Amino acid sequence: MAQHRETSTAKPPTIDAVAAQRWSAMLPKASPWLHEEIGRRMQERLEWIKLQPKAWASWGPLRSGMAAHQLVRQTYPNAACQVVEHDQTLLDAARVALQPDWWKPNRWLGPAIGFGEPGEASVDMLWSNMGLHAEADPESVIRRWHRALSIDGFLMFSCFGPDTLRELRDVYALLGWPPCSHEFTDMHDWGDMLVQSGFAEPVMDMERITLTYEQPQRLLQELREVGRNLHPERAAGLRGRGWKKDLELALSENLPKDDEGRMMLSFEIIYGHALKPQPRPKVASESLISVNDMRAMLRRPQKSG
Repeated sequence: MAQHRETSTAKPPTIDAVAAQRWSAMLPKASPWLHEEIGRRMQERLEWIKLQPKAWASWGPLRSGMAAHQLVRQTYPNAACQVVEHDQTLLDAARVALQPDWWKPNRWLGPAIGFGEPGEASVDMLWSNMGLHAEADPESVIRRWHRALSIDGFLMFSCFGPDTLRELRDVYALLGWPPCSHEFTDMHDWGDMLVQSGFAEPVMDMERITLTYEQPQRLLQELREVGRNLHPERAAGLRGRGWKKDLELALSENLPKDDEGRMMLSFEIIYGHALKPQPRPKVASESLISVNDMRAMLRRPQKSG
């Protein structure tokens, strides 16, 4: 007998909303290497999808991966692209990075590129690489994705899973320190949120990536590029150079090592794919249906018999 899985009533990840907003508004110097690699792997999955979008949205490419963004543009060379960023400063930076100068011929050739959140039902594919795990209200973001997609459009996203940084969490627990990171959401909970937001046929899978480091300084540098500790119970205030030396020593002594003596750190990567189906309004004495949804239902061929 199949067991019914209860939808989680918690709202992981456990994130300090103010800290999350501060992090999302920071202008990155470059896309993290890990994000670019995950974006490349996710782009390869587009080969499985037959639908060729006429327009697609790139959600937060400055931090999620500029090279990965370009790979998707190459995959759909004839599709218009809408770039979305967290605030106007980031959007202006994306415009400078992605839009050629007015006098360059390639600005006037090929599909259009727009900047700002897409309109309702205006894109056939929405791409979000390695960003959802840092959102304080992920369900709200997923609803925005659903609103932007056209009927039969699809979503592609990736994010960290709950097994990420488990070795680092063990070190912090051993030392009795506050959490080193906020909690990351399980892929089944992401699937539940997608369905609750109106998506259909969610397909979730994951992989684990182990990175190795010869020096704790390089490990910490890469973690700062990838994200921040957004846990509400993280250590308060600033910590000095003495604490940093203690941390580096603790990492060197307590993190697991590979055969060559390099420190090992695990990352669980979740990949998600889902469709926006034909709307099915609930039967009630009074039902509210958007104009776009009504048009889509009227255009859809009716089955006979």
